[in-house]
Amino acid sequence: PKVEDDFSREHELFLCDHLQGPVFVSNWPKSSKPFYMRECHHDCSLVSSVDLLVPGVGELCGGGLRELDANKLKSSIADNPDLDWYLDLRTKGSAPTGGFGLGFERLIQWLLDVENIKDTIPFYRTSHECVL
Repeated sequence: PKVEDDFSREHELFLCDHLQGPVFVSNWPKSSKPFYMRECHHDCSLVSSVDLLVPGVGELCGGGLRELDANKLKSSIADNPDLDWYLDLRTKGSAPTGGFGLGFERLIQWLLDVENIKDTIPFYRTSHECVL
């Protein structure tokens, strides 16, 4: 992929196959991540984030640091009034934060070597059966 693009699942699986195991990919291009990700100190085109890629699955978990500088956030959200609340949080001061997410079904898929992630979903689902 181009530097500014995100990886597809095929790219993730290729990296794991090529390196013969799980791989951490860090400092992603800023253009492929959400507005609130913190820029890397050494390169402002990258953000402080990390993804763990595992064989047979691709991305198992991902995370990153959140931007604290209200001025940087303001320039990245431009004129989106729906995000004023987020900017307001940073303007009034907040603690440094980060976060990550781990896909439960992906973890099960990797640990049990299940080919299709649909076979790891713990709750039965079919379309048009949920009465609202």
